[in-house]
Amino acid sequence: MHNLVRPAAIVIAAALVLTGCGAEMPSDRGEKNSARKSTGHYPVTVENCGQKKTYDKAPQRVVTNDVGITEIMFALELEDHMAGYVMPEDKGDLTSVPWKDGYRKAKWLSKERINKELVLDARADLVFAGWNYGFSEGDGFTPAELRKVGIGSYLLSESCRNGKGKARGVMAPLDALYTDLRNLGKIFDVEDRAEALVATFRKQVAEAQAKAPKGTDRPRVFLYDDGRDKPLTSGAFAGPHDIITKAGGDHVMKDLKDSWVTVGWETVVDRDPEVIVINDYGDSGAAQKEKFLKSYPPLANVSAIKNDRVFVLDYADLVESPRNPAAISSLAAYLRNVDL
Repeated sequence: MHNLVRPAAIVIAAALVLTGCGAEMPSDRGEKNSARKSTGHYPVTVENCGQKKTYDKAPQRVVTNDVGITEIMFALELEDHMAGYVMPEDKGDLTSVPWKDGYRKAKWLSKERINKELVLDARADLVFAGWNYGFSEGDGFTPAELRKVGIGSYLLSESCRNGKGKARGVMAPLDALYTDLRNLGKIFDVEDRAEALVATFRKQVAEAQAKAPKGTDRPRVFLYDDGRDKPLTSGAFAGPHDIITKAGGDHVMKDLKDSWVTVGWETVVDRDPEVIVINDYGDSGAAQKEKFLKSYPPLANVSAIKNDRVFVLDYADLVESPRNPAAISSLAAYLRNVDL
């Protein structure tokens, strides 16, 4: 969601072959990969944020940025294809994360902001990141800049630019997760693994939806990320929209055709959420955010504040990640017990 923290230098030895249509064909090494190529699986082409990308082999030295993106690779059991990951200290609660062992297997490259020197030093052949999830024109770290030094990119689908300036989001949040799982399954020749994950997640979401509040019983829900003067929240294309909606809530910012977006407090007050979900991350954690919300005078008469209906989810639950379905189940259980 934000450009999170991510230093180094060395020149990468291999360049990517680019097709005439701009597709990326990351180079890599290894007998295992040559054996895979002989099966006839490659080359493969996927569509990523509106661009077709072709791979003649499975990338072998992927660098990922941020927790949700990294855990997509872990959930697909692709640690052996990673040069490492970049993310700050807080990975959220790993207690019930089935793929948490990936953190032991893969190398933690940096807790600082990702940059070109870091991925060159890691001899990356592919960077899996997203707009505002590592990639940023302001930092000069973009897929185009990486392409100049022979490194391919895969963009997180939640972060796709939608044609309206820098607004992001081109599909429903869970569809973005399923799209990335299937695309990566194809790129790394683990399609069965990807389909099994998608099926498991769909079943988990369906079970939560079956028990979720419906119709007029659906409470109005606002996602509070951070911000004092103006709150940062979720529009229709960020993870919280599907999490709230499929958990049985009425997402009060569903009309905003963007992913993570800033609004005015007057809009929040006007829409009078009955539940507020707090995104727990950063220097000001959930407790501080809740204290602010409950002490901020303009919110005093908002239903969620008056009735003390605040629910906390981890950052990794709310950005696109394989934790999204479990977050739906957790929020659905809470909303079932909200007495409106």
